Order: sequence, then C-alpha cells, then structure tokens
Amino acid sequence: MITFCVITCTYNAASVLQPTLDSVARQTYGAVEHLIIDGASTDDTLPMVERYREHCISEGSRHRVIVNSEPDKGLYDAMNKALHHATGDYLVFLNAGDSLPAIDTLERMAECVEEPMAGVLYGETRIVDEQRRYVGPRHLLAPKTLTWRSFRQGMLVCHQAFYPRTDLARGIAYDRRYRFSADFDWCIRVMKECERRQLPIVNTGLVVADFLQGGMTTQNHRASLLERFRVMCRHYGVFTTVCMHLWFVIRGVKTTLGLNSPCY
Repeated sequence: MITFCVITCTYNAASVLQPTLDSVARQTYGAVEHLIIDGASTDDTLPMVERYREHCISEGSRHRVIVNSEPDKGLYDAMNKALHHATGDYLVFLNAGDSLPAIDTLERMAECVEEPMAGVLYGETRIVDEQRRYVGPRHLLAPKTLTWRSFRQGMLVCHQAFYPRTDLARGIAYDRRYRFSADFDWCIRVMKECERRQLPIVNTGLVVADFLQGGMTTQNHRASLLERFRVMCRHYGVFTTVCMHLWFVIRGVKTTLGLNSPCY
C-alpha cells in the first residue's frame, strides 16, 4: 500500500492552520503520515496541533501524526528538516492555509501509482480565499507532459501539487540562499534527478491542492520574481532566460489588450 507523507511547516500559523489539519484528517485513504514541523510558535499553533493529534488517536485514525517544534532559520530550513524526517513512498508539502480539496484526494492519487513507481506525481491547483471559497484556477496550468525543462515557462506545477518519491526527494535539499524561490529551484532539481534515473513523471489529471490566496511569495512578488530569474539563469542559461522573459512580457501585453485568441 502506497504511503503518503504530508508535510506542514508552521510558525505562528493558528489563524490559517485549522482547514489544513481538517483536510488531512478527513482523508479516506489510511496510509498517511502527517509531519508537522513547527518553528517554536508562540501563538495557539501548538495547542491546535496537539488537539488535532489527540483527535486522530481518539477516532482510531490510521493516520500517523508527528510533531517537531524547535527554532529554525526560516521556511526552507524547516522544509529541509522535514525531508530528513519524512518516511513513506511519496511526500507533499501542504503548508498552513493550504488544503487537500476532497476527502478522497490521496486515495485517487494512490490509484495513479503504477510500476515502475513514478519519480513524481503531479496535478492541478485551485485558488481559495480565507473562507475556503473558490477564487479560480491557478493562472499557470499543469502541462500534459512535464520535465525539468518545462519550468522555463514558469512554475507550471504548484509546489503543493508536486508529489516526489520520498527516497528521491530526501537527497535534494532546498537551497537556502533563496528566500522566496527555493521551491522553484528544488522542483527543477528533483525533475533533473528523475531524468538521470530514467523515472517517469506522471500527470494524474487531478485537482490535488487548494492554495490559499496571498501566501508569502505573493506578498513579496517583486523579490520573488527577481529570485526566480536567478534560478532560471542557473538552470537554463542567461540567453534562454532573457528570451523567455521577453515572451512573458509580450504575453502579458496581449492578455491586457484582449488579443489572446486563435487569431493572434
């Protein structure tokens, strides 16, 4: 039976955390490890997590909840700690405020696993607001076929919809030189490793994540874009990156002018 490790990194996240915990608790799929890496929160985050853990135990849930709370050096440091502790076959980062969209999300993901086991499973993402109301689909849609070269067009697959094999992911740490785009860089490096090992990357065709509108990267949009440019230069070269960004600008202008139709 395929085991999923759902990783939630928190720091003073009590205002947005409960929907994340609820979405994991209600999963019909039983082989789930929920690893919560907390940065020594001082609000109600830890009591909330403890109530969640006790609820899972009292309900006889097969889900395994593991909590680790200690000071860290930011989100990507916490994610690296999570990689060290993660077990199971596949992992996914579902941070505070984000959620699994349906009670059978992980069950349906498990049905997509075939032999040989894919290096990465991926799907689509929906955007929701703080009341969990549907805002719309993510601007960038997941491609039918995904490779590490696909991200020349941007982060086509949301981090929360990217499920790498745990044994593969554990050997690839987040680069903490990046404050906002280490996840973008990490996904590219994971997919490069898939190519090196000749492991398939599988599009599940499922909506697998609800992303809370207005996250850390959204709030620091300009700095994130500059970092992402550096990441792209690192993996694709300066010339290709500059050409792609010129295309981004043209695409944005056409969208603004309403010219994105089959005629243009």
